[in-house]
Amino acid sequence: MNQKCFIFDLDGVIVDTAKYHYLAWQKIAHQLGIEFTPEHNEELKGVSRVRSLDLILALGNMEASQEDKNKWLVQKNEDYLSYLVNMDESEILPGVLPVLTYLKENKQKIVLGSASKNAKPILEKAKIIDYFDAIVDGNDVSNAKPDPEVFIQGAKKVNFPNERCIVFEDSVAGIQAANIAGMISVGIGEETILHEAQFVFPDFTHIDLNFIQNLIHK
Repeated sequence: MNQKCFIFDLDGVIVDTAKYHYLAWQKIAHQLGIEFTPEHNEELKGVSRVRSLDLILALGNMEASQEDKNKWLVQKNEDYLSYLVNMDESEILPGVLPVLTYLKENKQKIVLGSASKNAKPILEKAKIIDYFDAIVDGNDVSNAKPDPEVFIQGAKKVNFPNERCIVFEDSVAGIQAANIAGMISVGIGEETILHEAQFVFPDFTHIDLNFIQNLIHK
């Protein structure tokens, strides 16, 4: 039987929680008098919370004490979690469920590889946690993408070599991490931004199941 390991990022790939990160960061940036646009937010995709705050402070040419940084990091996460309280399966992005279902029916390995420290509760709220054979999130890794640690750990959890793994990502850092790991990279988003990916689709509704089948038998 042909079997591959399909690794999915979470925010902006499986569920539409990227907008909540943006709202939470925008609130802090506004407090600090820093302009923070959707374009700026693109640079935070796939980036750790600590690094994201540093990037926002750099936008405003601001220095801050570690105490202040820690306070803002806690506030950001609390605001983000407050947006998730009412989250349900309606947050799953269009076209994702047919792909997950097809992979499950064809006995492929499905892994989550996300920088989010809230990955498990999000998957539970979206009622899709049972699709996943392994979950590696921000609680398990010490190096942020483009370091491939999160994907390499995911492959190891299901005993798959890197070259038999396919990664779905919406961030430049995530695509770079997949490429560094020697995995097949599939970008979800704009081709101009994710041009380093081996394949790019605007979203999962553009992914034909024949494409998935070809990846399995490649």
